Amino acid sequence: MYPDLKDKVALVTGAGRRGGLGAAIVRRLAADGAKVMIHDIGQANAAPAPDGALGLAEEMEALATELRQTGARVATVTADLLVEADVEAMVARTVETFGRLDILVNNAGVGYLFAPLLEMTQERWDTTLGVNLRGCFFALKHAARAMVRQGPSGDWGAGRIISIASRAAKSGSVYTSAYVASKHGLVGFTRAAAVELGSHRINVNAVCPNHVTTGLGAWQNEFMSKARGLSVEDYLAAMRSRIPLGRVGLVDDTARAVAFLCSGEANYITGESMNVSGGEEMH
Repeated sequence: MYPDLKDKVALVTGAGRRGGLGAAIVRRLAADGAKVMIHDIGQANAAPAPDGALGLAEEMEALATELRQTGARVATVTADLLVEADVEAMVARTVETFGRLDILVNNAGVGYLFAPLLEMTQERWDTTLGVNLRGCFFALKHAARAMVRQGPSGDWGAGRIISIASRAAKSGSVYTSAYVASKHGLVGFTRAAAVELGSHRINVNAVCPNHVTTGLGAWQNEFMSKARGLSVEDYLAAMRSRIPLGRVGLVDDTARAVAFLCSGEANYITGESMNVSGGEEMH
């Protein structure tokens, strides 16, 4: 646990799905004493999405209710990350609710619009890059503005911004051209933002997990195994064989990395993209 996170205010995007990566990050930061605003889109949109890919309002509220029963200080907000006015209002709502904003975790992303490169459509490409890059840009921009207005808080600085990238930010894979492009771009954006915001004492980093079987991860398993003519069991066995530590990722693996980067232990770390992959990715 990181005691210096007590009473810090965090906004975690794309965190409304029970059992999802964002929910695990919310749970960990709340356990460390942070006040957390849980964001998700709240309703289905025009883009096709498999079951479990979108955080609906009722699921998000159920997560918040469950956490409050443990003593966690959480609230919820819905916003479309493709609309800058929505994102600006989301950040303002966080500050109005908790008095400030110290941590942004850019977790929301589209990881299901896969297709062979020669069949990739503009709609799929634009939606993936829109959420995974434009949405992260909007959130970082408005969160950083709030952090700059607040100014530094001792050695911890003025804020932490952490974007959830992926192993796909470091390596390519079939059927994921838009996703891989967006995550590589997110690493570049993280580096540029770290350079610009360093003078304001805002640390900007990314976390790059390998595959995690959340609800969305289960859909990815089905899609990728079918595309390769494998059973899901054989597909996962092949994946485990590539990972030196012998297992796929867990949501808590990434949540622990996020908590570390938010803590005072990471005061001198910025512009990095940390692999959390059991050794599957080493650069």
